[in-house]
Amino acid sequence: MPQAPLGSQDDTRRRVPRTDQVLADPAVAQAVSRLGRDSVLTAVRAAQQRVRDGDLSPDEVVTTALASLPPRATTLTPVLNATGVVIHTNLGRAALSAAAVEAIQAAAGCVDVELDLATGKRSRRGRGTTAAILDAVPEAEAALVVNNGAAALVLATTALAAGREVVVSRGEMVEIGDGFRLPDLIASTGARLREVGTTNRTSRRDYATAVGPDTGCILKVHPSNFRVEGFTAAVDVSELRGLGVPVVADIGSGLLARDPLLPDEPDAASTLAAGADLVTCSGDKLLGGPQAGLVLGRGDLVERLRRHPLARALRVDKLTLAALEATVRGPLTPTARYLHADPAALRRRAETLAAEVGGQVVPSDGAVGGGGAPGVALPGWALALPATLAEPLRAGDPAVVCRVERDRCLVDLRCVPESADPLLRKAIEAVLL
Repeated sequence: MPQAPLGSQDDTRRRVPRTDQVLADPAVAQAVSRLGRDSVLTAVRAAQQRVRDGDLSPDEVVTTALASLPPRATTLTPVLNATGVVIHTNLGRAALSAAAVEAIQAAAGCVDVELDLATGKRSRRGRGTTAAILDAVPEAEAALVVNNGAAALVLATTALAAGREVVVSRGEMVEIGDGFRLPDLIASTGARLREVGTTNRTSRRDYATAVGPDTGCILKVHPSNFRVEGFTAAVDVSELRGLGVPVVADIGSGLLARDPLLPDEPDAASTLAAGADLVTCSGDKLLGGPQAGLVLGRGDLVERLRRHPLARALRVDKLTLAALEATVRGPLTPTARYLHADPAALRRRAETLAAEVGGQVVPSDGAVGGGGAPGVALPGWALALPATLAEPLRAGDPAVVCRVERDRCLVDLRCVPESADPLLRKAIEAVLL
């Protein structure tokens, strides 16, 4: 807009609202309480400068500043997971239950994380969470929570075998993602790997021959995201009993009890019952909780891990403890619901969506994801749209992440809460305009 001569009464730059007046506006004040003063002040000053530059009228400063603010104080963007992959690592793995979210909110302030309110004395950290885990897995004498599954494995091998040997099958020398490999993790603990067997076949005699005075533990690793088929042989945990050293079984995805849908996926209860001395696993995969690593098993060994200096560096905070306890004790998790989603219900929802926005309803197999249950297909249905819509859907509000397959954008509803169907419809309608 054209400016009046500098200094004249009509010069809009003379009428730039004062910063304190703008910050006192109720909507701006509310934004300050939500996003912080510095972020809001930057937006206000940018709007004031536009008035001085003649690009904005003075009475538009508040609305312009508010419009330029981010929707939340974090750069992380909520996403509708329409990929059909239940445990999607790039989308934060497990979606937390409402009970876990409520527990995090309750723990956000001051809580008795290391205080016995009855005596006023210090207490064991996370005692409620470990009690919940032990109730869920009575086969375990004790439990310990650390900050992720890899940390659980590293702590176990460090405490049991630093400076000694860890005996492991060559067929279980896995890479767990993003380039992190089991040999490198074990080497970082100060332990030495003693590989036994071959890539495709390992026998109990291989383990028995390798175990000696310098053995710290035997390590069994579930291969998780790959399968070896054909001329193969592996040794069950039950066969490793009696070799004179602790048996540590890393089961990966964090099932506490067997799930008939995933018959080949190991669970903590069965693995301990079979003879493992310690089980390590993740909390944010099939367990459906926050990022965490679990160690379950013999009481003396868990205590040995708990007292190791490394445990202090790997411990979890109050928010994780609260969310994990609520996950274990609470209602069915989103992960469990998505895994066991009814294909007929998914088809009805997809057909309703197709009637509203167009597209074709097609069969779509979901996946467990997160390295769990490779090869297990989860039958379902999806809405097929042009592949060109995938990018604008990711950039929308809400952001929708779909699967692009055979030149189609597949909107799979398995991991989209039914309550979010109206949001999904609006997001698709927005990119079709």
